Amino acid sequence: MNRPAEGTYNPYFGTYISKVEGNNILPILKKQLHDLEVFLKEIPSEKWSYSYGEGKWTLAESWIHVNDTERIFSYRALRISRGDQTPLPGFEQDDYVPFYSAKNRSAESIIEEFVTIRKASLSLLESLDAEGWNRTGTASNHKISVKAIAFILAGHAEHHLRITQEKYLAS
Repeated sequence: MNRPAEGTYNPYFGTYISKVEGNNILPILKKQLHDLEVFLKEIPSEKWSYSYGEGKWTLAESWIHVNDTERIFSYRALRISRGDQTPLPGFEQDDYVPFYSAKNRSAESIIEEFVTIRKASLSLLESLDAEGWNRTGTASNHKISVKAIAFILAGHAEHHLRITQEKYLAS
């Protein structure tokens, strides 16, 4: 497999796609699942309620956001891979945060949710043939391919891993 071609995703997502090293996305997503699960489980429980600045999400909110984003993008991959050409709406990430109930969630539940969602994403992606991987649709008023979505999943999680290391755990 090769990387998604420019023009098969909103240029905004190029930032996430560029964070993914390599071309074969399925092994990358599987390794990332394992590595993130191990990494997240090592974070002290008190850090999950920490926010590195006023108006910034807590660590728990940040990873619930990763979970929500993976769910939404996997849903997009499902619809597009099945040939559904219905334009899919965007989502405003900040509108979701008040409904997270992050203070009532344990780190373990957030991590387990990530693992479950990533396994479901992998199950879907592993079922696709070459045509499914290359199908395109519309999301947030931009063309996007299933292949690009898979790379965005990996790059978005990598982005939040780096933020966790640099902003939440550095202090």
